Amino acid sequence: MSYRILIVEDTVDLLEAISVFYREEGAGLWEIVTSSNGDDAISKVNSDEFDLMILDIMLPGASGFDICRAARKKGDCPIIFLTALGAENEIIKGYETGCDDYMVKPFSIRHLYAKSLALLKRAKGMNSAEVLSCGAISLNKTTMTVTVSGKEAEINSKEYFLLLFLLENKNATLSRERILNRVWGDNLDVNDRIVDITISRLRSALGEASGQIRTVIGRGYKITEA
Repeated sequence: MSYRILIVEDTVDLLEAISVFYREEGAGLWEIVTSSNGDDAISKVNSDEFDLMILDIMLPGASGFDICRAARKKGDCPIIFLTALGAENEIIKGYETGCDDYMVKPFSIRHLYAKSLALLKRAKGMNSAEVLSCGAISLNKTTMTVTVSGKEAEINSKEYFLLLFLLENKNATLSRERILNRVWGDNLDVNDRIVDITISRLRSALGEASGQIRTVIGRGYKITEA
């Protein structure tokens, strides 16, 4: 499952940096749509559906406030303003316009990403859950949370998507190559060694359920009930 995110920013280097971080950190979580012009962004908002928006305010053409208003006419998509405007009246205007969060530049992309996940989880958590279970492990695809015997496990996004792939193919052996292609996509800077490292971290995060992820010598990995 992936979520459509609209990122609107007129500084090209910053737009690229945010997009690359979300693409690499999310490992398939995001379908990224970008725009550097306010009028173009409003056109995208009116014609497409998005699960999250990150909006600069000062843009060529329509402003971020205008984009937010257009989005609010359609629905309750979570919106983060990301802007150099840090005065109290501007921040208040942002919330009055309909944003869910407001970040002032300079900022941490990792902090922005954490806010994005929190807003997405909150929004999608209002819907009925789609849960994959195997033994003591349960993965909620709607809220993107993992529990072991009912207790939430702390895992990062790469570990989440690796576990999701295993659960979608319960009891089937998945080669390192298949896992690499699914979780890391076309990232040419990684090799199948990263699969072993991430499996090790995932096992640690799963604690008492770590043994459910089995190594199949010479073939890859699989997840089983026990």
